[in-house]
Amino acid sequence: MSPSTTSLDLARLRRAIEHQWDDSILERLQAYVRIPNRSPIFDPRWEANGHMERAVQLLADWCRAQPLPGMSVDIHRLPGLTPVLLVDVPGELPGCVLLYGHLDKQPEFTGWLPGLSAWEPVVRDGKLYGRGAADDGYAGFSALAAISALKGERVPLPRCVLLVEASEESGSPHLPAHLAALGNRLGHPSLVVCLDAECGNYDQLWCTTSLRGNLVGTLEVRVLTEGVHSGLATGIAATPFRILEQLLARIENPVTGDLTLEELQVPVPPDRFAEITAAARALGPQVAAKVPFAPGVQALSDNPVELLVGSTWRPTLAITGADGLPPTQSAGNVLLPQIALKLSLRLPPTCDPAVAAQALSAALTRDPPYDAEIRLELEPPTSGWNAPPFTPRLAESLEHASRQVFGRDAAHAGCGGTIPFMALLGERFPQAQFLVTGVLGPQANAHGPNEFLDVEYAKKLTACVALVLADWGRM
Repeated sequence: MSPSTTSLDLARLRRAIEHQWDDSILERLQAYVRIPNRSPIFDPRWEANGHMERAVQLLADWCRAQPLPGMSVDIHRLPGLTPVLLVDVPGELPGCVLLYGHLDKQPEFTGWLPGLSAWEPVVRDGKLYGRGAADDGYAGFSALAAISALKGERVPLPRCVLLVEASEESGSPHLPAHLAALGNRLGHPSLVVCLDAECGNYDQLWCTTSLRGNLVGTLEVRVLTEGVHSGLATGIAATPFRILEQLLARIENPVTGDLTLEELQVPVPPDRFAEITAAARALGPQVAAKVPFAPGVQALSDNPVELLVGSTWRPTLAITGADGLPPTQSAGNVLLPQIALKLSLRLPPTCDPAVAAQALSAALTRDPPYDAEIRLELEPPTSGWNAPPFTPRLAESLEHASRQVFGRDAAHAGCGGTIPFMALLGERFPQAQFLVTGVLGPQANAHGPNEFLDVEYAKKLTACVALVLADWGRM
């Protein structure tokens, strides 16, 4: 048992956390789901629309209502940028812990099941459905609930600073300016707790040890000045769709899906491969089962190790949107003049995103087929992140927390998504330790339809974070 929590009444701590969730957090989370505060990239008029302000005020009001003596709650603002919520809880012990979440959301998307929708919360079978509940509205509530429960038990803690931003789903473009303006207000955290990651199942504590980077852009091919009868033009002019296929084949094997640019490849470090192997043993077929395949569709491999390597350390490409293709119902016999595709590349955690962007641009724009007009507009790329090794005491604390709350060992794995804050914090605080975890487990479906928060798992995760915080002040 972890030495600093041997005298802690775990049952009483968990009851306090459960009461906090049942008595106030769930109701406030449902109110939060109803706010369509899309991230700035999806809502350029976010400031005029006022939804982000409603969301940050909702969380700030809840934080202020918590009985934590000496706590300060500040909404930090900069002109033209989304706000940052900063909650500062004084500690009894030296040092500082920084806890992170975000409250901006992805757009609603399509395909929600009957009775479910993005902006109207529904609690069904222990799950809270609605956009943003799991990604990542719960995080601020969970973090402060863990601190509050420990204060109620009179457990001495270091200073705890909660930072909740509002541009993460856009790649956190507003966060660096806030960090610069805040200066030393964050202190020098020795531990960073991020609650915006995945969990491989709902049966144990999951710790994310790497994140992939992200490179997003729009690729447009223009062949004609206007659409032309397909009987007249095909056989004379190339279709923009076929040219797009040729361009994409320069960077992706169309059969295997492997990305072929050398600049996007990195080896998997031995320690991360060992974690992947252990996670694959724990999850087995659940690795593939977390994805909602259509009936009869198979995964890229039946080897869970291969799937975890592919989804956490290999570069991948997804086409996430298109312009110029009319809906099938209204599509006539016309050779289209131009088509644009939205590209989303996930980059290995240690891949240099600037080098990747340069290589991608060169590959897609050189020697255009038929001298077609090719235009590639890339957004600023986002770095991946590879966590520093856990200290033995933190590793012990994580194992203790998972065993006490779940009755199972903690598990460690990379995450295929991107959390820009981690790379920023890793550069700013190179000596810090990181606990990156979250509630995005099988079928939770962040960004897609039917996103849900598994409420019981969120309560248990809150308890795990509390146990780690109780340990940390004495390490």
